[in-house]
Amino acid sequence: MTKGERISRFVEELAGRPAEAEATDVAHHPCYRGFFQCWNDQRYYEAHDVLEHLWLKTTSGDADYFKGLIQAAGGFVHLQKHFQHPTHRVHGRRLGPAVRLFRLAEKNLAPFAPMRYGFDVVGLLAVIRCKVEVIVRSEFTQNPWSPETAPQLALVIP
Repeated sequence: MTKGERISRFVEELAGRPAEAEATDVAHHPCYRGFFQCWNDQRYYEAHDVLEHLWLKTTSGDADYFKGLIQAAGGFVHLQKHFQHPTHRVHGRRLGPAVRLFRLAEKNLAPFAPMRYGFDVVGLLAVIRCKVEVIVRSEFTQNPWSPETAPQLALVIP
């Protein structure tokens, strides 16, 4: 089974319909909604994979929006791994890569503020900036993420 097939199956389990299902708009696409579901379950790596499945097929101007969300999730993967294994030889050095991904995410998401497809882009940008500030101010020694304070993302779709 290919990665694409695995992700399609995973999205179908999350959404109850195929990842390739036609949605009337992006806000209702199973991969888009699956991203937020995975994020809120602190499954950032899976959130990245689910949205990447949609992003790779995108030819519209939404590609940078999806890329920014994927990069934000990637930054949180780094913070989560660092939190879980702060003294590990690899995971203990994830704060720098997290900051780099957050900065790329900010660059890609900013043009879509304040809202995009029912999502508060400005709110996520504020979260990202706060995490970067804490890490940089601590000279890359403090991880601002914990399971108890993990940000939740909400879609506002009628």
